[in-house]
Amino acid sequence: MTAPIVAVVGGGQLARMMAPAATALGITLRVLVESDSASAAAAAHETVVGLPTDPDAVARLLAGPAPTVVTWEHEHIPADVFDACRAAGVPARPGLAALTFAQDKIAMRARMAELGLPNPSWREITDEEGLAAFIADQGGPVVLKTARGGYDGKGVRIVAQAADARDWIEATAHGGPRLLAEAKVPFTRELAVQVARRPSGDAVTWPVVESVQRDGVCSEVTAPAPGLSAERADQARDIAMRIATELGVTGVLAVELFETADGLLINELAMRPHNSGHWTIDGSVTSQFEQHLRAVLDLPLGATTALAPVTVMANVLGGARGDLGTALTDVSDPGAKVHLYGKGVRQGRKVGHVTVTGDAVDAVYARAVASAAIVRDGGAA
Repeated sequence: MTAPIVAVVGGGQLARMMAPAATALGITLRVLVESDSASAAAAAHETVVGLPTDPDAVARLLAGPAPTVVTWEHEHIPADVFDACRAAGVPARPGLAALTFAQDKIAMRARMAELGLPNPSWREITDEEGLAAFIADQGGPVVLKTARGGYDGKGVRIVAQAADARDWIEATAHGGPRLLAEAKVPFTRELAVQVARRPSGDAVTWPVVESVQRDGVCSEVTAPAPGLSAERADQARDIAMRIATELGVTGVLAVELFETADGLLINELAMRPHNSGHWTIDGSVTSQFEQHLRAVLDLPLGATTALAPVTVMANVLGGARGDLGTALTDVSDPGAKVHLYGKGVRQGRKVGHVTVTGDAVDAVYARAVASAAIVRDGGAA
């Protein structure tokens, strides 16, 4: 039997972290990387250098032996790529019909509303008058987002008056990104839940996690979310499962949620492995990366059982240490699992993560954060 070939568009750390799972399963991982120095370039079995906007690069990705399936490590996939996959007879998973709702935040909000799922108040903004009216309706500052292209806090502003967004609104009038205004939700914490779904319809979820954001970037993830009631955890998983089913998602879907005094609200969607699921590499029977490969290939899905009572993942962002390789001799916690992404260090850039498992939330959290701080700059948290 010929080994499956999974082609991945995008050469970042998410594609890189698919490689060990692909190797274990006997899958050939072929990745379209932006450059020879991209994070995934050193880990993938085969690489094609180019951008998804380059038809020649996409053609090389799909050339013989043709991949079994094509998938994505980010949402910024042009429609032409789906056309090329269709012409080559290669399934693209998740498909454009589903991925649209992760690419476009306005389309996502409208679809969630159609499904009767819990959204914050929102409105598409086309002029200052509309934004001023929405701010007045909310009684204070609101969150303004570009409908496409934003990530890790980029493409997001808190605005207290319409004039604060004049440049974005003017850009929209001249072909710039559409704008979405949302209520500034008074949440108690942020949660995330992941579901994996295969084309045959089988789907599984992992435990609901709590995520901590700093400056718009995920900093720590605790699995399972401490103190979350069984009823609310079931509600979160039901929301994710409903979205995956109704949108026809294939692969891993991450649903970011706000927990409020009144219940849960949907924040954003990601149809790929996600930062909130990195804990699964060391903390779950099946990692999100193995599961994504299984799902897009329509293989039986793996168990999502947690391996320890508590797992904490702490991101490593670029800091004082310029050479992360020197950090490996400095992390003395034998239970700290260090993952480095092979990326150049830049202030605030995600360059790795550390995972710790154990029994007590506070102790595990402290160990993960301390080890990540050592990797980042050699200091304690």
